[in-house]
Amino acid sequence: MLKIKDLSAFYDKAQILYDLNLKVGESEAVAVLGPNGAGKSTLLNSICGIVNVKGGIELDGQNLLKLKPHDRIRSGISICPEGRRLFLNMSVEDNLILGATSKKHQTSKKSLEKNIEYIFSLFPRLKERRTQTVKTMSGGEQQMVAIGRALMSKPKLLMLDEPSIGLAPIVINGIADAIKRIKEELNVSILLVEQNIHLALDVADRIYILVKGKVVKEGTVEELHDLEEKYLEV
Repeated sequence: MLKIKDLSAFYDKAQILYDLNLKVGESEAVAVLGPNGAGKSTLLNSICGIVNVKGGIELDGQNLLKLKPHDRIRSGISICPEGRRLFLNMSVEDNLILGATSKKHQTSKKSLEKNIEYIFSLFPRLKERRTQTVKTMSGGEQQMVAIGRALMSKPKLLMLDEPSIGLAPIVINGIADAIKRIKEELNVSILLVEQNIHLALDVADRIYILVKGKVVKEGTVEELHDLEEKYLEV
């Protein structure tokens, strides 16, 4: 599905990622953990095409480096960004509909309704608030909208940037359940960037630990069962 080889990323002359190698298989959930400043969000931005990079990024064998950012989205990538970046003065439903506009064949009324109903099955609270203005909702509810919007384009690869940040444990548990359902029911590959170790262990098949722009540890959840102790050491 996603293959990243010897990836280096730069903001102007400042190098953030160093020869990074990472892969995400079909219907696999991969988590990238690391402290602030490790380069986690830069990794996602590199895949989206908004950072200067060297190396290789492929999705289903297609070289993404040859595509502009909007074409990368059309090729099957979707991102739920850190901070959600919703249209706060618009309703839940309107925010969801905007998530489907990158793919014209999915914007028919029937297709939109089918996609929205699936989002509501993941997050029943959103169905109750379908017409509510997003700015009046809690942080947890807004995060549900952001994840739902990212799913509306029916991506092959769903990227989630710190979806648990600032949320109460009970809300995080609901987000974790939704991520597992997305992977199992939609056969979507997931790349999760997180600092919440427990969420990563709950939903991921494999984990990469990123420190100062380099992968310092990687393995399956079973191999990194004592991840919390190791993570604090790096």
